[in-house]
Amino acid sequence: MNLTQKLLAWFDRNGRDLPWRVKGGAHFDPYAVWISEIMLQQTTVKTVLDYFPKWMARFPTVRDLAAADLQDVLLAWQGLGYYTRARKIHECARVLTDKYNGILPPDREALLKLPGIGPYTASSICCFAYNLPETVVDGNVIRVMARLYGLTHEVTKEEIYQLAQKLTPKKQGADYASAIMDLGATVCTPDHPNCAVCPWVTVCVARQKGLIEQIPLIRKPAKQERSGKVFLIRNNRGELLIRRRLGKGLLSGLYEFPWAYDAEVPPLSITGNPLGQVVHTFTHFRLTLTVYESQSDDPLAPGDIFVSHADLNRYPFSTLMRKVMRFLESKQA
Repeated sequence: MNLTQKLLAWFDRNGRDLPWRVKGGAHFDPYAVWISEIMLQQTTVKTVLDYFPKWMARFPTVRDLAAADLQDVLLAWQGLGYYTRARKIHECARVLTDKYNGILPPDREALLKLPGIGPYTASSICCFAYNLPETVVDGNVIRVMARLYGLTHEVTKEEIYQLAQKLTPKKQGADYASAIMDLGATVCTPDHPNCAVCPWVTVCVARQKGLIEQIPLIRKPAKQERSGKVFLIRNNRGELLIRRRLGKGLLSGLYEFPWAYDAEVPPLSITGNPLGQVVHTFTHFRLTLTVYESQSDDPLAPGDIFVSHADLNRYPFSTLMRKVMRFLESKQA
């Protein structure tokens, strides 16, 4: 058997069972494939396994998602982070409903024209939803291919794509893509890979040369440090002031307590008693927020509202603001 056949045989015996894919061909619901692929961006499979069934129960079809209010969509996405993904999913669902009768097109170029769908997602949909021979390259594939060919230099995604494409079969596109991802996720892991059960162990250059732990070479930039202030403002009824974040930034459309980076000009003109700090790590920086408690019966800006603590769950908040809530609850315990 060649490398591709060995991998497919291994997958048939050892492949993971996931709700957004099936063995032996394409998944029956392209919508499920699309949602899972967007969720899996910057998110672990373990986390998505928890969110995915709840999402599908709430928005079972493209049309259901398109008809939903954006706030309900953001609320369902709450905790997954990177909320631009949720906004783009909602926008894309409306385009699919208007132009494609609620069906994802089985064409890579058509998919690339839809909101929020880039090259990787387009290839994944073609592959897992329509069983087309697309080469899908994620972190697992990069690691597997770099070790297989013993690449000791800093690899690029394009370089890995060219190597991976040569092994992608004309048929069984869905199974092959699942197989190579599963190999990286369960066998050829970043630390302490289980080479003894790998179907490619006899031809793996990194294994032969004892370079498993050194490959792949990926340099991650150091995270920047930022700081800021967040204010928990209560009125005389004990309700908390929240506001909806405007604009098109990372957290736009979500609700939050008033906050600002220390470097922002002008800063928030609020005073209060410091309670402690909350630390949250984003992709490219780490943020430390000092939490202040204050009191006022008047909104700070148009659109500000006071909400009881029990009603906060009715509003979509970012993971950062959820941390602030948990911090507050720990102080009240």
